[in-house]
Amino acid sequence: MNAYDAGRMEDLLHGSHGLSPVESPQEADLIILNTCHIREKAEEKIFSELGRLRKVLRQQAADRRVVFAVGGCVGQAEGAALFKRAPFVDLVFGPQNYHHLPQMLDRVLAGGRQLHDVEMPTESKFDALPQASHSNRSASVPVQEGCDRFCTYCVVPFTRGREWSRPVEEILSEVTNLAEKGAVEIELLGQNVNAYQGRDQEGVEHDLALLIRQTALIPGIRRIRFVTSHPADMHDDLVSVFAEVPELNPYMHLPIQSGSNTILAAMERGHTVEEYLVWIERLRSACPHISLASDFIVGFPGERESDFQETLNLLEQVRYDHAYSFLFSPRPGTLAAEMEGAVPREVGEARLARLQERINAIQWEQNLAQVGRVESVLVEGPSKKGQGMMAGRTAGFRRINFPASPESAGSLIDVQVTEARPNSLIGRVIPVNAV
Repeated sequence: MNAYDAGRMEDLLHGSHGLSPVESPQEADLIILNTCHIREKAEEKIFSELGRLRKVLRQQAADRRVVFAVGGCVGQAEGAALFKRAPFVDLVFGPQNYHHLPQMLDRVLAGGRQLHDVEMPTESKFDALPQASHSNRSASVPVQEGCDRFCTYCVVPFTRGREWSRPVEEILSEVTNLAEKGAVEIELLGQNVNAYQGRDQEGVEHDLALLIRQTALIPGIRRIRFVTSHPADMHDDLVSVFAEVPELNPYMHLPIQSGSNTILAAMERGHTVEEYLVWIERLRSACPHISLASDFIVGFPGERESDFQETLNLLEQVRYDHAYSFLFSPRPGTLAAEMEGAVPREVGEARLARLQERINAIQWEQNLAQVGRVESVLVEGPSKKGQGMMAGRTAGFRRINFPASPESAGSLIDVQVTEARPNSLIGRVIPVNAV
């Protein structure tokens, strides 16, 4: 979502002030840090980076003016208080306010300082944004923002606001524009994307499944993905669409956070492990080759060794293709930040290491099972491995490297998996006329 927002800021500022991206801070007139507030480590990186940039720019001539701005969820959470930690910052704004950025910049250039805008506006920011001026072959489109779940550890309802869904025509218009500019893969975005409930011009209500079906009808769109979903908002139509819409990638990111019902209740997730596993079974029944991903939080207040063992057991039962794991990070304003039963940091870190070791082992085993398969791959560009290799993503969101010409970048090609690595695959391109 932040990557999407950054791209829209670029379009907005190019239209209002003729600004374009530069390669280094020394060339910049305006530096924007678009931020994340989900974990403390991410937040602290912001202030570290601000200090580093400030030091770099102090070496320039004294008459060189560079405007500093902090946007995103740290901007929303900190507001004017951010100026105390970084007094040289000129602008602070939240993720629902960046459409005001041109006006704020005008005020700064006219002599204003330390302006902030973190109100949750009633108007849609999307109404003020221009159409995207260009598109990569894979593009993102927000369909839903905010969350009404209020999980006890999560700041999203406070930084992104309550759940809100964009109108159907607005979404389809943006997808159409991106497709006309060359996008072949669309990622539908939302903090709680499977809670999407939008209406079209006839007043017909669309859930995410129906929106996916509509998106698949747009000429040029060959692949569709969506993130991130909440297990308590799963429904049967969203399972069926995996079997019925060939454009929908066989990939589902369905975070559970813990394998313990006790911890899930303390997190106020709104579902049990057993209910979650029912959805996993239905997804695999509808789409046998689906790639499953999840998120885990280790060291949540009150987590016992037995709770952690239940998380390990769940991992073995589901065998995720991708999983992301984190040590619990208390966030200001959340209920979990005030809970008793804090897990000692060294215990949490040891559990996290054990969990990640098993996640990585299972991921490698799942990758090994792909050897011999032919996958449709969207070529992203040159591989970091060099040696004439290109890199891309399979429909199941696995990274794959293969020998190919640079001209293949941006194309969809068939690649046979020849080798598995812990975090990626190796393959060979299948010639178009091969039987």
